Amino acid sequence: MCLLSAQKKVVQEWRELEKKVTDITELIPLAEEDAVLNEEIQSEIGKVASCLDKMELEMAFSSEYDARSAILAVHAGAGGTESQDWVQMLVRMYLRWAERRGYKAEILDVSPGDEAGIKSAIIEVSGDYACGYLKSEHGVHRLVRLSPFDADHARHTSFALVEVMPEAEADIDVKIEPEDLRVDVFRSSGPGGQHMQKTSSAVRLTHLPTGLVTTCQSERSQYQNKEIALRILQARLLEVELARRAEERARLKGKRIAAGWGNQIRSYVLHPYKMVKDHRTSYETSDTDAVLDGELDDFITAYLRSIVGEEG
Repeated sequence: MCLLSAQKKVVQEWRELEKKVTDITELIPLAEEDAVLNEEIQSEIGKVASCLDKMELEMAFSSEYDARSAILAVHAGAGGTESQDWVQMLVRMYLRWAERRGYKAEILDVSPGDEAGIKSAIIEVSGDYACGYLKSEHGVHRLVRLSPFDADHARHTSFALVEVMPEAEADIDVKIEPEDLRVDVFRSSGPGGQHMQKTSSAVRLTHLPTGLVTTCQSERSQYQNKEIALRILQARLLEVELARRAEERARLKGKRIAAGWGNQIRSYVLHPYKMVKDHRTSYETSDTDAVLDGELDDFITAYLRSIVGEEG
């Protein structure tokens, strides 16, 4: 969604909300002696309040890219099978969250773990403001639990990095010259049947000016893999440009920006007690099962409210 289209949609939503409020106001005097109508009005007031809360929250979306779809990259940290299993849990969590919100989610590429889980995965989440909501997830996620892979069932701590990038619009946000791109093909190393194992369908793209590399081996067709790898590369190049702009703004404001990913943004503790806590907002819940099943909205809302006025 382009910036102008997004702004028009926001104006339309506010006007529709204003009309609903006007209609309810006109009906209130009639509801004093009509219990059924009064109940309907109370229901509509609840819907308006919910809609208003959502629209006020979206005012935190100050970036021109917040209205776009998002590309998530989830990577296992140190810890072998433990961290790779944690990545698989996070991928499921984000797929369930997207499903709950009515977004379309598609796994673009996945690198299976050595014994179990996933080494890394790239997910595309399509829908209005998907990037604006999911930017709260960018950072390191920490899991503490009794290991299902440890014969002694000892407690383990695992880490995974989640990157969130706005989907780039080709030739508008990022223009990649053919001579700046090196294309390598190789055989897929993951599951997918004999065809994928025997043919060189996997694709690796290297952007020579920056050294950025993207790969895709999930599809049977070399052409499909190249197209997906190119979309991921465009998103990464846009993210690099956005980071450069942020650093420049911070330099002009005299604000220091950390060079690395920093510490974990959220901890998921399953043992010796149950708690998920966001370290940026201090929001927490003991309902770990619900969070891992995709109920992230309270965490996302707390984060967005905390950054109002900080961006732009």
